[in-house]
Amino acid sequence: MISIELFGKFNVKVDGKDATRVLGNSKKGRRMLEYLILHRDELMTSSELYELLWPDEEIANPESALKTLVSRTRSALSRFDPVLSDCIITSRGAYRWNTDLPHTVDVFMFEALCIGLLQAPAHDHAMEERLEQALALYKGDLSAMSDSESWIISRNAYYSSLCIKTSQHAICLMEEKQHSAGVVRVARRTLEVDPLDEEMNLALMRALVKLNRHNEALSHYHRARDVHFNEYGLRLPESIQSFYRHIIQTDQSLDSDIDSIRLSLERADAGQKGVFSCEYAIFRDACLPLARNLARLGESCYLVMLMISTASGPKGNNGAGMERAMGCLLAATVKVLRPQDVVTRYSPSQVLMLLPSVTMEAGQALVDKIRQAFAKTSPDAALKLTSRFVPISGGSGEPFRAGFGG
Repeated sequence: MISIELFGKFNVKVDGKDATRVLGNSKKGRRMLEYLILHRDELMTSSELYELLWPDEEIANPESALKTLVSRTRSALSRFDPVLSDCIITSRGAYRWNTDLPHTVDVFMFEALCIGLLQAPAHDHAMEERLEQALALYKGDLSAMSDSESWIISRNAYYSSLCIKTSQHAICLMEEKQHSAGVVRVARRTLEVDPLDEEMNLALMRALVKLNRHNEALSHYHRARDVHFNEYGLRLPESIQSFYRHIIQTDQSLDSDIDSIRLSLERADAGQKGVFSCEYAIFRDACLPLARNLARLGESCYLVMLMISTASGPKGNNGAGMERAMGCLLAATVKVLRPQDVVTRYSPSQVLMLLPSVTMEAGQALVDKIRQAFAKTSPDAALKLTSRFVPISGGSGEPFRAGFGG
């Protein structure tokens, strides 16, 4: 039996023995085989294969070059095992993979499993087994031997999308049956394919909360935030930010003893030194309404945004450089701001601050001190720190938007 793997790394095995190694360093031979196998039900013309294998080369006799490559590839594989001697069939100047040979291809097995799973009406043990098989087959993108080709880019996008759609459908069925442990397994495996998938991140955290594994849910929230901020330079989706509050609320003890609650709050307050730092979900849902109440009582309150950028804008920094810079900026806010102030990281390059009971001039003085402290510790002298002040209204107020100006 010939087994072919195209996901992750290109391998052709005969009865478990690796035949690919006989091709040596022949990138064109490997690329041709991969292409023929992926299009196994089609005849590939000489001109199509020539354009694929020699895209930027001028060859006097391209047909002869292609025939030589096919002959050498056949010969190398047949020396490994005679069953492979006819693996490439020639027909009227065109070529195709010999589908009459007994063989399996991980790509087509994966696709068939996914199509079947997408039609599954309900969760059961057999469905879960097929899903495990599909996820085990999918080891990432197709062989990187041809990763710059447009045809393989579209194929990679298709298989990635198919994997995620199948997992999403399976998770919906599992959630209907309250099978949270299964959701955790599937969501974690699928996030290896696309760590930014919003629904998959939420499904994993929901399942962990239902299993009373709140610490793991919180840990995943922070992991998702770091991936968005540090690896991709993106803001965390609102839905994931909002789920943070749900995690910490469902993790609260239902202790009815008010003295125990009072002591717990006092201990928490004693451990909070200086400026109050929190996740944006807390900042948005709790701190901003409190600030509006202060404004109704006649107390001034300002919302301040600080943004790190370079001459080419906030996206001019790489992830690691921006993360170091943000660490310096947050440390500067902790050093300068007062205990009644609140700070949160809003995006990979932006920090929000809430400054209650402060005038515009005093608030600007605080920002100037932060700017000076940041300049002393910034990892890059070319980084620029800009700010914007917005007074908090005493009215109902609209949710804070991401816009930044000046």
